[in-house]
Amino acid sequence: MSSGHNLRNGLVLAALALPVQAETPSQPFVLDDIIVSGGFTDIAANAYGRAVSVLTAEDIRAKGLQTVQDALRALPGVSVSSAGSTQTQVRIRGAEASHTLILIDGVEAAGGSDEYILTGLETDNIERIEVLRGPQSVFYGSNASAGVINIITRKGDQGLHYGGSVEAGNGVGAALNLSQRGERGGLSFIASARDDHGYDQSGDGGEKDGTRRATIGLSGDWQASEDVKLGFTLRHADEDYDFDSADWAAVDAAGYVVDDPTQTSHRDELTAAAWAEYRMMDGRLIHRLEVQDSTLAQSRNGGPETTGKTRKLKYRLSVGLDGAADSATQIVNVLAEKQVDESDMAPNYERDTKSLALEYRGQFANGFDLQAGLRYDDNTPFEDFTGWTLGLSWKIPDTALRLHASAGRAQVNPAFYDLFVDDPFTLGNPFLKPERNTGFDLGLEAEILEGRGIVDVTYFNEKMTDEITWVPGGATDGSGRSSYVNQAGDSPRQGLELSGRVQATDDLSLGFSATLLDASNPDGSVEIRRPRTEIALSGTLRTFGGRGSVTADLRHVSGNFDTQFWGAYPTLELPAFTTVDLSARYDLADHVAIRGRVSNLFNVDAVEVWGYAAPERTAWVGVEANW
Repeated sequence: MSSGHNLRNGLVLAALALPVQAETPSQPFVLDDIIVSGGFTDIAANAYGRAVSVLTAEDIRAKGLQTVQDALRALPGVSVSSAGSTQTQVRIRGAEASHTLILIDGVEAAGGSDEYILTGLETDNIERIEVLRGPQSVFYGSNASAGVINIITRKGDQGLHYGGSVEAGNGVGAALNLSQRGERGGLSFIASARDDHGYDQSGDGGEKDGTRRATIGLSGDWQASEDVKLGFTLRHADEDYDFDSADWAAVDAAGYVVDDPTQTSHRDELTAAAWAEYRMMDGRLIHRLEVQDSTLAQSRNGGPETTGKTRKLKYRLSVGLDGAADSATQIVNVLAEKQVDESDMAPNYERDTKSLALEYRGQFANGFDLQAGLRYDDNTPFEDFTGWTLGLSWKIPDTALRLHASAGRAQVNPAFYDLFVDDPFTLGNPFLKPERNTGFDLGLEAEILEGRGIVDVTYFNEKMTDEITWVPGGATDGSGRSSYVNQAGDSPRQGLELSGRVQATDDLSLGFSATLLDASNPDGSVEIRRPRTEIALSGTLRTFGGRGSVTADLRHVSGNFDTQFWGAYPTLELPAFTTVDLSARYDLADHVAIRGRVSNLFNVDAVEVWGYAAPERTAWVGVEANW
């Protein structure tokens, strides 16, 4: 499918997305008002120039979503591909999975600054998920080349709050939350555990490949004085998951993934941060000092652990040019940062990055907002790098329209695995260069139906230079093993992102998203695991006088290509598929609800990665209570 055909389809979808008439509800549609991850400090959503999607706790509960990987599947510009549910990658705007930085409460989820592979990361106790699309390295450094996913956990409201949930179906799960917040600060404790039995990834009728995960988290903040505020966050997760073997001598897709009950993996995750803020000159100056630590240890089949670590020391100065820095219309942020990455894969090798960044944000007359940033990385052992970003937002006066646009340049350092892996099948390439991404987007956001809904259409165009790719038999030691190389030239990507939400009636809310993508390698061949077309439709109907709700979600994927891992390793198009999920909730009392979910209602063969079976129809039912 050509990019022009994709874009024409997008314009048709955009037109169809605008409802002509609907029953007037008593309440307007409420939009998120703050983007926590938008820059060095929070920014108002209606002033933000970059493309962003926000998934709230209410959205997650309405859909009955259990894992972050499932929550991301319906977002524009985001491609989720699973080689079984225990090995999932996320790609934004057709870039590599390693170009998406995943944060939990602002801390990198993957120690060692390599790619974070989603397995059983749960949605229990998540307050919101913010997905920023486009180059973000000015604010977040390497690995934020294509976008950022910031998972923000529950912190609690004023007073004492507690609650939890339990559910059962294809396994069992439970979660607990407890928070206390007063005038000077608060504490929040969260815990969850899940035994998801999964399914047989080989499709051969063998044992199920499941995930067993337990997570605890503690965070707090304290207003020590009128000018000093302190805070911390701490999170630990322990996970075991199953997977199946791959037969590299297979002669068809059915024989490639082989049921193997002996294949298991263990992960141990630890993220922590502590910070202090000091306000001066009635808040015109705000100093923030923060230390972060992320450790990710993994082992397979009871073997030795490989541990990656990322440590950061960050100092930020926020200056309000026309008032307090946290409320001024003209703000300057300055960041000085030191980051160290290390991994057991290369015990005598350490990456050290010293960075200096500057951000300006301004609000002007006639609804015009500007965000601009510049960052210099003293990048050891790779070449130094200068990244930049620009965002513009214009609320067109006397209309319900807002134009937004952004552009930027970002970089991703090679992963430790790509550089230093040395196993019977793959040999790393220590001479890899960083990948660089440059791009822009232009979008139009429109409030419709007298403020009861919103529609956004965004065109993006980006190119990746020195893209790292896997080459079968490419090892330089003559062993015939696979390896990694930088492709010569640029990898172009362009497309359309469409999204919308509308409160059609008092009881019915509708949502949609679509991504039309054209992504290719420098030689013109198609990029794998980046579907050309993804469409998601959602509807939630309140029932029983507002005490219950039913949500239906439809997802369509087509134009997805992958490599056949035998013979000549050709790239093949996977079959298109359309899945439907159904979820429901009912309030038994003011603070107690029952919930249920059926995923893949019609048991569709929804293959996202070549050779791997699709998840079967699965049902869960549970109860939750919060006070």
